[in-house]
Parts: sequence; structure tokens; C-alpha cells
Amino acid sequence: MSTNATQDTTTQDTTTQETTARETTAQSTTTRETTAQSTWRIDADHTQVWFSVRHMMFATVKGQFPAVSGELKLDEKDPAQSVIDVQLDASKVDTHNEQRDTHLRSGDFFDVENHPELTFVSTRVDALGGSKYRITGDLTIRGNTREVVLDAEETGRGKDPWGQEKIGFTASTSINRKDYGLTWNQALEAGGVLVSDEVKISIDGQAIRA
Repeated sequence: MSTNATQDTTTQDTTTQETTARETTAQSTTTRETTAQSTWRIDADHTQVWFSVRHMMFATVKGQFPAVSGELKLDEKDPAQSVIDVQLDASKVDTHNEQRDTHLRSGDFFDVENHPELTFVSTRVDALGGSKYRITGDLTIRGNTREVVLDAEETGRGKDPWGQEKIGFTASTSINRKDYGLTWNQALEAGGVLVSDEVKISIDGQAIRA
């Protein structure tokens, strides 16, 4: 065999080894990234999404969305890569008053016939230290999407008696309902309005590892 042929074969072998090494490194990195990420399914039976508004300027009315679903895709090493995706069934809104709930489902408020869901999709997750986070995302109500920021906290993790791994969390924020097309109101004879523009939202939740 000529010297040139031997050199060509050696060069090809070296190139193949380098390529294999790069592929192995890439696969190893992908494995580490996959291991750092986890998917959790929201446990509707142990999750409460509450909202509250001022009524007649001095009282507080609270309600909830008991039909909640969604996923948390958490990145343990880089929380900024985490994604939270949540859906609420607007037709199930519950304030413990059927007449009021019917009004909330109507075109004056959620218009559930045309907009059956409220949705939230995170666009950024900032770790604040310890178990606290700031979650920025797009909240869509009645077809109107606005950015909101939630103060969130992981409240713990563990396995239930049946071996399911679960995570607990809380979150809170406030919005102006008019930003989402919920403009209905009535003026009060003594001044002020029947329903406040500010809506406070609080979440106590649990999710199951998928």
C-alpha cells in the first residue's frame, strides 16, 4: 500500500472517531437535558382557582373555576425553560349563586357560547430564590389576550400512598377585567359602581408527575 493511501485511511479513521465523539457528546447532553425536565399533569381534584371582586364598593364576592386542566413542563436546572399551560372551563364558573353564575356565563361577561375556555400559557419563568418564582404569561379571556405576572411558590413534593409523585404550588395575580372585554357594570345611586374593575386571582394547586 502506498504512503498516500495509508495517510488517507488514517485521516478517514480520525474523522470518523471525531464525528462519533461529537455524536456521543450530543447524545449525552440531550440525555442530561431530558433528565432535568419533567412533565406534570394538573390534578383537578386538588386544585382550586379562585377569583374575587368588590361588590357595591365595600363587599367581596368570590368565585371559582372548578374545571381546570393543563400541564407543567418543569426544567429543574433552568427554570426559565419551564412552560405552564392551563385551561379553565368558563361554563363551570361557580359563585354559589345560580342567578349570578348564569349572568357570568352570558354575553355580558364570559360569553361561554363563543368563548368556552379561559387559557394561560407561560412565556417566562424566573426563579427568585428558594421555592419562589415569578411567572409571566399570556392570559386569554373572551378572545382577548393580555400579559400577566403571577407570584408563585412551590409548596412541596412527595408520593401519595399509591406511589404517584405530586407537587404542590400556589400562585396569585390581579387583572383589570375591562382589558378582557368584561365591561358590564351598573352605577350606584349613592355613587360608585356595582362591580369593581380589579379582579384578584389566587390558585392553590397540585399536579401529578406524568
